[in-house]
Amino acid sequence: MLRSPPEVQRRIKRDPPSQLHVIIVGAGLGGLGAAISILLAGHNVTVLESASEIGEIGAGIQVLPNSSRILTSWGLEGKLVKHATMPRWCNMIGWKGNRLSRMDLQAYGKALGTPFWDFHRANLHRCLLDRALELGAVVQVRSRVTNIECAQDGLTATAILSDGRTVTGDLIVGADGISSRLREVLLKKPDPPVPTGDLAYRLLINAKDMLADPELRHFIQNPQVNYWMGPDAHAVNYVLRGGELFNMVLLVPDDMPAAAMTVDGNVQEMQALYKDWDPIIGKLLRLCESVQKWKLCIRPTLERWTHESGAFTLLGDCVHATLPYLASGCGMALEDAAALGLCLAKLTSKSREQKLQALKMYEDCRRERTEKVVERGNYQQYLYHLHDGEEQRKRDERFKIFGELDEKRLGVANPILEPRIESGEDPLPWRYDGVGGWLLTYDVIQDVENRWEQTRAQAKTKPML
Repeated sequence: MLRSPPEVQRRIKRDPPSQLHVIIVGAGLGGLGAAISILLAGHNVTVLESASEIGEIGAGIQVLPNSSRILTSWGLEGKLVKHATMPRWCNMIGWKGNRLSRMDLQAYGKALGTPFWDFHRANLHRCLLDRALELGAVVQVRSRVTNIECAQDGLTATAILSDGRTVTGDLIVGADGISSRLREVLLKKPDPPVPTGDLAYRLLINAKDMLADPELRHFIQNPQVNYWMGPDAHAVNYVLRGGELFNMVLLVPDDMPAAAMTVDGNVQEMQALYKDWDPIIGKLLRLCESVQKWKLCIRPTLERWTHESGAFTLLGDCVHATLPYLASGCGMALEDAAALGLCLAKLTSKSREQKLQALKMYEDCRRERTEKVVERGNYQQYLYHLHDGEEQRKRDERFKIFGELDEKRLGVANPILEPRIESGEDPLPWRYDGVGGWLLTYDVIQDVENRWEQTRAQAKTKPML
């Protein structure tokens, strides 16, 4: 039996004694997702954003079925499908153009009940913002938070802004991204992101230019996700906005200044890095007029995400930023957001004890899973960047073997993809025998409910609900 899509969550109605005022620091994808989830749990939300206006930088973003399940449950499917591309295949290609393996994304989406979507980040961000505002979020721009002060009784926390203003709430959620100030506030020490040795060139190509070329037009007319892998580098591309734009990301060794996170790139320098690769890449890159370079960093997860007061916690990239090689950074932030809201939905009072219990359950849901994503992202860096040789040949043989297994698995009527805990040896990570068995099959609502029942059983006390 195929898995069903999720039901749309209804907002919980609360009386003031159990209704938190939650302050979310950061209006990125994770912060806005947290706003939606916490509002659906019946609480009030204020979002503090340091920028002068709400917006999202970047280009394309891949949303996997575990994430589209969350977005659907938040009532966003109708709005998002207008901006989404639904590719049929994910193709793995050698750096000289030799086809290695592929994954049927639509077959997986059908079996899992929710699809693979590709978006321009700005469209996804706008839909999240609109939904948060629709549910009643208050969003304040030009509000850079520099410190958090937690009350000794654990009932409130206060955000200190750079201009001297203060905002107090029952709970503060730090969602201020990879270059997080609030992570350092929680740790009480400097803690910069960890460079991975890679950088990303990110570029958008006008689809009209590609449609005019017989060699390139199929990329637009038949949307697919393509990965080329070669010595110390790889390249990814896919279609955005229903065929208006072509998103391309090139992953290469980092040569940026140590302190820089983004800089303008040199198009000729970028093209030279791929001059010996599949000629189709060179042809695509000749359509590029400008490009930016992004340093790729990670965040090793923390032993604790929450202040001992129970009035301050963290979420998303500031806790567990990962390499984009599993296409799951956004997904993990959205899962964090969903889990946090679902845990806060269990509150029947604003007491420190209940907040701590809810936040412990939130961390228990998220810590191990996000650690596994960071670790697998690091492993994909190794797999994608192998030089030609014995290890590369073994990898390519595994592509073939697991591709055949995957075709058999999906070739039956109504394939069932049972959740599993362990990772497999498939180098195409999203297939079931890679990490798809635990990454794509995840249901955050079911996870929270299972842990909640375990908590009630262990406590053997009167439950909060």
